[in-house]
Amino acid sequence: MKRVLLVQPSLQPPGGGNGVAAWVLQALVRTHRVTVLSWRPVEIEPINRFFGTHLTRDDFASIVVPRSWSWLADHLPVPATLIKLSLLMRYTRRVSDGFDVLFGVYNETDYGRRGIQYVHYPTYLRPRPEVDLRWYHPPQRGLNAYYAFADWLADFSLDRMKHNVTLVNSNWTGERVTRVLGITPRTLYPPIADPAPGRPWAERRNGFLAIGRISPEKEYERVMKILARVREQVPDLTLAIVGTWDRHSRGYLGTLRSLAESLGPWIRFRDNLTRADVGDLMASHRYGIHGMREEHFGMAPAEQARAGMIVWVPRGGGQMEIVGNQAALMYDSDDDAVRKIVGTLTTPAEQQRLRGLLAVSSDRFSTDRFMQQVRELVDTFNG
Repeated sequence: MKRVLLVQPSLQPPGGGNGVAAWVLQALVRTHRVTVLSWRPVEIEPINRFFGTHLTRDDFASIVVPRSWSWLADHLPVPATLIKLSLLMRYTRRVSDGFDVLFGVYNETDYGRRGIQYVHYPTYLRPRPEVDLRWYHPPQRGLNAYYAFADWLADFSLDRMKHNVTLVNSNWTGERVTRVLGITPRTLYPPIADPAPGRPWAERRNGFLAIGRISPEKEYERVMKILARVREQVPDLTLAIVGTWDRHSRGYLGTLRSLAESLGPWIRFRDNLTRADVGDLMASHRYGIHGMREEHFGMAPAEQARAGMIVWVPRGGGQMEIVGNQAALMYDSDDDAVRKIVGTLTTPAEQQRLRGLLAVSSDRFSTDRFMQQVRELVDTFNG
């Protein structure tokens, strides 16, 4: 039994990265002594309800970054995510003595010694993709100064970081890690909780689900416009947008609602659903669609595939691996999406073929497989 320090800013839902951290914790608590170091306190019930874990408060110990370290960063007028991560890395060094394994689940980390790091998308791929930038980010010269300050604050060393065992959420992300950092990572697909038993195909609704955080990079407006064109040939089609949002995305949500009203009552929004409710929706719908062009992995499409749905994704990012790189399930443009979706919806034999392919492909994302691989990594790790 090893003493493991699991370092993650937050395990609270929503967020795919937080879900990965929750399942790493679930994988280790039965065989190792685990302590969670986080920026925010760990609240078990929301984690279990949203991510499908079954943790108890007695399974692990907790350390929360003290207020003397977090107060200023928490009261800045912007999220300051990189500053918080830098402080978390620095504080980890204060409390990591006595632990056999340091396991970070938020991209590249330097805790002053060799550990395990899980990279969702490389922090050191700079300049950042446009989708990552917000109104409060300065021009590139200012961003470079911000990055340098954050590295200084964390006492970050690229050389030390490169000695970590590096995990990535997809082969697509892994290629970027190799190109940017010059290291060879191992792909460990995120865990997808076992879905609710799906209804027979004939009993499922002839409708689409678009699931995920309500944020502009998810391009829900693109999804609505694509399916509005599909409805011209399949008029009974419906769409439910199942999402979570916060105060930063309310303006975007308002834009989506206005567009939905202009397109018709076949679009509805569902929010604040329990995991069981989302599972029931996936079990009762036939189709899913994702709009983000280069999703690093794509938890929502993977969940839908695991639930027996046929799901379409843009051609780009790790989400292509979710659909087994099947050309029929990846679209290059809106026109391409409309053509492929209509072709499938009007051809029962094609539906059956794609369902079979997705059933095989999505088995790689089971929680059992993920937890087994995590335990093997920790069992064999040498610091």
